[in-house]
Amino acid sequence: MTQTIFKDQLFKDQVAVVTGGGSGIGLRTACEFALLGATVVIGSRDPQKLEQGAAAIAATGGKVHALSLNIRDPESVNTFVDQTLERCGKIDHLVNNAGGQFPSPAEQISPKGWKAVVDTNLNGTFFMSQAVYNKAFSDHGGAIVNVIANMWNGFPNMAHTGAARAGVDNLTKTLAVEWGRSGVRVNAVAPGAIYSSGIKTYDPEFQKFFLQAGAHNQTYRLGSEAEVAASILFLCSPAANFISGATLRVDGAESLPNARFAPVDHGRLPAWDDEDL
Repeated sequence: MTQTIFKDQLFKDQVAVVTGGGSGIGLRTACEFALLGATVVIGSRDPQKLEQGAAAIAATGGKVHALSLNIRDPESVNTFVDQTLERCGKIDHLVNNAGGQFPSPAEQISPKGWKAVVDTNLNGTFFMSQAVYNKAFSDHGGAIVNVIANMWNGFPNMAHTGAARAGVDNLTKTLAVEWGRSGVRVNAVAPGAIYSSGIKTYDPEFQKFFLQAGAHNQTYRLGSEAEVAASILFLCSPAANFISGATLRVDGAESLPNARFAPVDHGRLPAWDDEDL
């Protein structure tokens, strides 16, 4: 059952769009928005994920619309935003969570693979943000949160997504300045190693490698979907109205390595609301 640290009905009568909202961090975020009173619109290319995600969100007692969406395709994006406005009348929050990548040494990434990841993680984020701004936020403001990654020291074996996510970090800052005049705040969260359903999409050898990543941050564990979702919701909340153009690192200080202060297994910072950890 989804828990929350936020005030009951915090997002009452508001509309939150979550791309990639049918699974993983996106679904957890969408469920919590719904639990807090928002009408949630999730988008995905996968009909099964949409159906399963909508059922999970409805189980919170919240309102949900599940619409087909390919963020790489501007026409699909515009149709999705138009349908959302037709059904809900407005959009208050946009969470650009949809993304994808695959592990590979840089020299082995094909042009097709490179383009697919950059199209999804960078171009898709821009297409969604631009469409929502032009069709909704330019008139009444809103909040955008982009989900990126811990790529501050490079992203070995993930050069494509590291480059794309770094681009989104810069885009976040640019849009925060350009669209601030319309009452739009644009921020990002950069998760570290998170135990998410997306892990299962990788091959067993990479999964084994990834599950050991918790030993490389100061909490000495993997993060939870709930912890990332809580950060996203905070940035959408009124308490963050003075925060724009920022990227919040949700990584247990993984991005701040120091050989003199190696992580230790202290067990003092358990995961928030995650039965799998």
